[in-house]
Amino acid sequence: MNPTDPRADSAIERAAPRRHRTRQARVAWRDRVVTIGGDAPVRVQSMTNTDTADAIATAVQVKELAQAGSELVRITVNTPEAAQAVPHIREQLDRMGIDVPLIGDFHYNGHRLLADHPECARALSKYRINPGNVGKGDKHDRQFAQMIEAALRHGRPVRIGVNWGSLDQELLAALMDENARRAEPWDSRQVMYQALVRSAIGSADAACRLGMDPAQIVISCKVSGVQDLVSVYRALAARCDYPLHLGLTEAGMATKGTVASTAALALLLQEGIGDTIRVSLTPQPGEARTQEVAIALEVLQALGLRTFNPSVTACPGCGRTTSTVFQELAQSIDGFLRAQMPLWKARYPGVEAMKVAVMGCIVNGPGESKHADIGISLPGTGEAPAAPVFIDGVKAVTLRGDTIAQEFQRIVEDYVARRYAGQAPS
Repeated sequence: MNPTDPRADSAIERAAPRRHRTRQARVAWRDRVVTIGGDAPVRVQSMTNTDTADAIATAVQVKELAQAGSELVRITVNTPEAAQAVPHIREQLDRMGIDVPLIGDFHYNGHRLLADHPECARALSKYRINPGNVGKGDKHDRQFAQMIEAALRHGRPVRIGVNWGSLDQELLAALMDENARRAEPWDSRQVMYQALVRSAIGSADAACRLGMDPAQIVISCKVSGVQDLVSVYRALAARCDYPLHLGLTEAGMATKGTVASTAALALLLQEGIGDTIRVSLTPQPGEARTQEVAIALEVLQALGLRTFNPSVTACPGCGRTTSTVFQELAQSIDGFLRAQMPLWKARYPGVEAMKVAVMGCIVNGPGESKHADIGISLPGTGEAPAAPVFIDGVKAVTLRGDTIAQEFQRIVEDYVARRYAGQAPS
């Protein structure tokens, strides 16, 4: 068909994730309830890297992660000393007014720690159980059952968290033997996928037979490859309706870890798969642990699934923008907006969805600024030294001189107060 033929035109649907329907789990601490799955928003999780036995250091990091936007925080519980510290961590958080639920991460000895330290079991809001690390042979089922019984005794949900680095080797060997008898055997990676999925769903079903409410079970199958994760979670979504926790395990550092995690999460979330996410980023020396939370928030906001902070659209720069003025202004405005958000969220509901544009020249500057709620088009190289400001698509004022940044910041403040003040609850 000729593309100029009117019949070639049809409505183009805006791409948007369609959520895969799962049960809804509830993770609570006191009056704070975080719902996972169902119609609840995709939740952000993180994990501390402090020694849990150091209650003060761990509580401080949990506070930092929660204030950065993590809605659930996982802590390692690997020794009696760590288990003894958990109630003190919870007490410190409560004193600081941080009601984020804590998840206990158990491997190898979780059945003993939960039984020997009931105060720890009560202070945690959820238990993570790795079925590959609960014992071998006849101990496996017994020790898994003991952890589920602890969850039932204290009324706690669980995450059945399978990891391909610690997969149940007996299950994997059985599936390898089964595969060898096939007329057309699968490759070893396909067998690994099946082992991950069977371990997760089989363990969740076993927990249900022990008395767990299916709505109180979340499952995950962590791998470190993007395409592997996509394949495994597509299979999980097709075979069960347990809420799913997403994330690459050992994603890596810096750019590699950020890009790999973003690619994997975005592919699955766009397909509607995933109820909670974590970016397992290896921090660079001196880098804040909260970076993994910031990336997770940005992924959800970029996909349009949630909004956390006003977004700043800024051009990348080119030969028309040899000055760094627009870069400095974009950085300044972005930092200013983030710094104001704790106050603004309480005072101006809806402000987190605001869009701000900081553009560098006349080519796309005015157009992008008109598309934003509020935007500024700075002069490029050789252009007249004037910066028009657009508010709600209409040119409002033109700024000139050395105080453009300060004046634009004031305009943004006035705009927020005027537009969002009327939305505040009574």
